[in-house]
Amino acid sequence: MTTLHASSAADLLPEPRLEIRNLRRFFDGRPVVDDVSLKVQKGQVTCLLGPSGCGKSTTLRMIAGVEMQDSGQIYVDGKLICDTVFRVPPERREIGLMFQDFALFPHLSVADNVAFGLKGSRAEKRARVEELLTRVSLARHIDSFPHELSGGEQQRVALARAIAPRPKIMLMDEPFSGLDNRLRDGIRDETLSLLKEEEAAVVLVTHEPEEAMRMGDEIALMRGGKIVQQGAPYNVYTRPIDKAAVAFFSDVNILHATVNGALAQTPFGDFFAPGLEDGTEVEIVFRPQHIRIDFDRAGRGPEPTAKDGVAARGRVKRARFLGNESLVEFQMDFGTVLKATVPNVFLPAEGRAMWLTVPRNRCFVFPR
Repeated sequence: MTTLHASSAADLLPEPRLEIRNLRRFFDGRPVVDDVSLKVQKGQVTCLLGPSGCGKSTTLRMIAGVEMQDSGQIYVDGKLICDTVFRVPPERREIGLMFQDFALFPHLSVADNVAFGLKGSRAEKRARVEELLTRVSLARHIDSFPHELSGGEQQRVALARAIAPRPKIMLMDEPFSGLDNRLRDGIRDETLSLLKEEEAAVVLVTHEPEEAMRMGDEIALMRGGKIVQQGAPYNVYTRPIDKAAVAFFSDVNILHATVNGALAQTPFGDFFAPGLEDGTEVEIVFRPQHIRIDFDRAGRGPEPTAKDGVAARGRVKRARFLGNESLVEFQMDFGTVLKATVPNVFLPAEGRAMWLTVPRNRCFVFPR
């Protein structure tokens, strides 16, 4: 009789294109990158997301080989390329780099910029250059010089140059931050499409949640030199690890409460707080877009429900139209100011009484 052993999901995954294990880097005795581990598969985009100074760019530089780690290892296709003793030089790591500064050579044509890192015959180089410039819609500028191009066009030339040698890994450090907002979304999408076609493993550093959500297959949220949460964008957004993780993606509203019998009591009714002892102070965190607004009916609001809890009354303090949504601030009867966002135009008069409810499945309860 043959016994079949089920493999874990991890065993079924292919060897990661890039793996970093327990990377640490200290500056003046202070940990700037503190025990960071990460796996990125071929064709996957992983975004290192976090505020300035959290260690994102230092992590990227260690992967590239321009910064040495104090401990930890870096692997490409399962082969060690760097630890604290052994080190493959940056130029032999098959890693492409893109930064905010496009760093194009001003004295070289677009064609020569893209061909700069290529090997092979003149005809082979020219064919690769023409292929890439066609894919980024710049074939007509093949003989132009960088100063003759717009910022968006220069960014696409830099992208073509970075992927021309077919690197196994692409590292991108805030590559779109210097672009006009009107151009940014289109160029992000073009870049993502091209990177996917090339099947490079991509690590993108950004401090913009929207960019990470738009481009990333996975997000690694960094804070204080550590990855505090990692996963698919939907999971990181909807299952945040703490209040700071919620607040990094959007504005938040916060209610303070104390646990009693596994419940946190608030003017919006009780919230479940399982596993927390009586007397524990908690913060109930929810986003402005998840507040529901109802009209005042002679001093009464909607009836309580298990899904939305108890309605609480507030008065409009300020309402502003922001283009695709309206932001309304409410001075609540219990003293707190709450913000709500509503699609399209919704501008109730200042002082108007309205009732708010907070859907339970949109709230997060964290110990204070």
